[in-house]
Amino acid sequence: QVQLTESGGGLVQVGGSLRLSCTASGRTNTIALMGWHRQAPGKERESVASINLMGDTTYYAPSVNGRVAISTNNAKNTLYLDLHRLKPEDAAVYYCAAGDTPTRYTYWGQGTQVAVSS
Repeated sequence: QVQLTESGGGLVQVGGSLRLSCTASGRTNTIALMGWHRQAPGKERESVASINLMGDTTYYAPSVNGRVAISTNNAKNTLYLDLHRLKPEDAAVYYCAAGDTPTRYTYWGQGTQVAVSS
């Protein structure tokens, strides 16, 4: 089992920046895929960014591409999401996820709220 704990959410002004963190514990040596998803009120959960820990390849949703960066620490047990030039539509609960295979998420965190004020 893997446990994921997010942190770093908060209130930021439009155009501002924020760093989200996700700490993984438990059987972290089995993790092959990590990513960030978000869900805004009344909307479906959507993928924001992901990183394949086998080859460090990354994916970014078109809505955030160029404004966010996903990364891990050297031990690959902490995941980061750097958000820049935040927009009101970026406001959501952001969830960290991890999977034992490169194609499927198995573990989810509880989420961290990001609010954007204009």
